Amino acid sequence: MSEPIVHLNGTLTPLSEARIPVLDRGFIFGDGIYEVIPYYNGKPFRADQHLARLHRSLEGIGIPDPYSAGQWLELVGEVVEANGLSDQLVYIQVSRGVAKRTHAFPKEVVPTVLIMTNPMALPSAQMLEQGVACVTMEDRRWLNCQIKSTSLLGNVLAAQHAVEHGVIEAIQFRDGWLTEASASNVWVVRDGRVMAPPKDNLILEGIRYGFMEEVCAALGIALEARRIAKEEVFAADEVMLSSASKELLPVVTIDGRAIGKGVPGPVFGRLYAAYQAAKAAL
Repeated sequence: MSEPIVHLNGTLTPLSEARIPVLDRGFIFGDGIYEVIPYYNGKPFRADQHLARLHRSLEGIGIPDPYSAGQWLELVGEVVEANGLSDQLVYIQVSRGVAKRTHAFPKEVVPTVLIMTNPMALPSAQMLEQGVACVTMEDRRWLNCQIKSTSLLGNVLAAQHAVEHGVIEAIQFRDGWLTEASASNVWVVRDGRVMAPPKDNLILEGIRYGFMEEVCAALGIALEARRIAKEEVFAADEVMLSSASKELLPVVTIDGRAIGKGVPGPVFGRLYAAYQAAKAAL
């Protein structure tokens, strides 16, 4: 496979030749925003929603959005074409830029823009058919989780917690209430009803959140956004994870305890089929 091509500050370049100054605030402080857009057969999936979230996140930390949505799509399309992969995950990363090291926002600084892609690595057939295991932990992250920040140390530690327990994800709780996993939104099913934590500052509203709302409405499945207690998660009929790279994934054990019947459930099956149909319709 040839070397990946990235976009860095207006130029397409091989990944090994891309350089960012050490005083870039993304490196020094994690002072930046990122977004991930899945491409299937060269076509973006819910790109408008991803770019709207990118804009909201940039606005949330006071970085001017350097491009319009149309310009972003053009730049991303160039990177996708240059890498020539059928299915790709496109990463957009914008830092505040390069400036003297000081905590407060510098004046007249130009944002650093990086666009790169990775091959899409979807869950295996075995994971979809048998489900996956998760572990719980206390959510100790900051209180602006609605911003898709490059400051991901809290998520990194949660992901490592999952790795150390030999499972796919760490599902987090804040004061006994469900928030999200290290890199996934969490869905709980009880008596045919889908439930999710509310869209507030304690979770990153995944783009699949809006998609799930649309699909549930189309399928006649009730969906409720509300606070969910830890006991409700363990008492659920089904639990699911969603993200750009996982799509929709069934959870069958948490902390070694079976969820529902310990196998992927019927609501997951219907929602997963709808997800695949939406991809096929691109």
